[in-house]
Amino acid sequence: MPTLGNGKICYLEIPAVRVAESAEFYRAVFGWRLRTRQDGATAFDDATGEVSGTWVTGRPPSTRAGLLVYVMVDSVADTIEAVVAHGGRLVQPIGADAPEITARCTDPAGNLIGLYQEPA
Repeated sequence: MPTLGNGKICYLEIPAVRVAESAEFYRAVFGWRLRTRQDGATAFDDATGEVSGTWVTGRPPSTRAGLLVYVMVDSVADTIEAVVAHGGRLVQPIGADAPEITARCTDPAGNLIGLYQEPA
């Protein structure tokens, strides 16, 4: 069961051009679990089971850093390889936010995503 509490981020709606392509990207790159909601929409639970959401069409992708979501990963370098292999693109390499271990990439729809690796 996810943690419940006032102020917790709990749900994301991610713009998509092709929902199946975006869903597969997040499953393959971040290990998000996919599911079909009762209304037939494709939904997800993040790898921790703490955040859920869905992909939505008809909205422009979030291509610029305004509100920027960072996904915690075991290895930013390995994740960049997975991003590119699954239709995303690297837009800010590791090192731009040093000493933090981060990078920025886009998903197949063009949404900007931050990658964050906890220091060893």
